[in-house]
Amino acid sequence: MKSHIDYEVAFEDYLQTHQIPYVAVDEAKRAAFRDAKLKSFDFIVYSSRGTNWLVDIKGRRWATRAGSRRPAWENWVTQADLDGLQQWQEVFGHGFGGLLVFAYRLDAAGDPPPEVVHGFREARYVFAAVGLDDYQVNARVRSPKWGTVCMAVREFAQRVRPIAEWL
Repeated sequence: MKSHIDYEVAFEDYLQTHQIPYVAVDEAKRAAFRDAKLKSFDFIVYSSRGTNWLVDIKGRRWATRAGSRRPAWENWVTQADLDGLQQWQEVFGHGFGGLLVFAYRLDAAGDPPPEVVHGFREARYVFAAVGLDDYQVNARVRSPKWGTVCMAVREFAQRVRPIAEWL
């Protein structure tokens, strides 16, 4: 976790506020596993629902599509994000899963259901997540040059769930 990244600090505040046990990963101490450097994730979150989560936070703006009140669900990630989280999921083994948490910062006009909004430092956030395995199956290349992938908005909207449903 990077303490200067507001999306990650806001998510940590959400965990603390809801008394959800977690460990913030210190990226400064990057791990090498089997002589390969793995991209770090941000949190280990312990869930009372069975699976514990290796969480990678992806900060985005909550934006609506022109002419619509529904969110655009910006959800791109790098292929390196997916590969690293997949490797960590294998390292941790049974009982742990990879989870991509999209931390959407709301604009003043953003108006999602109030039960999914978390206020932090004069900003409002929505934390929505999709499991790594589900994301990988449904991802498509977004930019070969930048090594990014994404899910189609319709697919993502059907699979993404508020973070409270995961924890």
